[in-house]
Amino acid sequence: MLLISCPNCGPRDETEFHYGGQAHIAYPENPNDLSDREWAEYLFYRENTKGTFAERWVHSTGCRQWFNMLRDTVSYEIHSIYAMGQSRPDITASSPKAEPEKPGEFTQSGDYGQAGEPGLAPGTATAPTSSEGV
Repeated sequence: MLLISCPNCGPRDETEFHYGGQAHIAYPENPNDLSDREWAEYLFYRENTKGTFAERWVHSTGCRQWFNMLRDTVSYEIHSIYAMGQSRPDITASSPKAEPEKPGEFTQSGDYGQAGEPGLAPGTATAPTSSEGV
């Protein structure tokens, strides 16, 4: 469970908040002039960042105010919380990658340490060849 520090109410449990998507997405100046493809890209295309990511959140059961958060999508570590309309803070330090404690443990890079077969789950003999059953 995350402890999120609301800029207005202070630290609260994550169940009081709702995720609002990627931060800093500007509304089109002339939405009526957009093609269907451009409008679809505005509505649906978002970054899928592994690492530090700027997000919008709302304190839905508290003050009901929106704010932005820089959060690591791998470790869930919250780097910064800042008000809507402010620019993204400069976070230059990236989170260190975790090293496996013993062979066969999952690492953040996607390697499983299984007999020289990176990317395969423990106990898996071969990589899947189709998307069936996925």
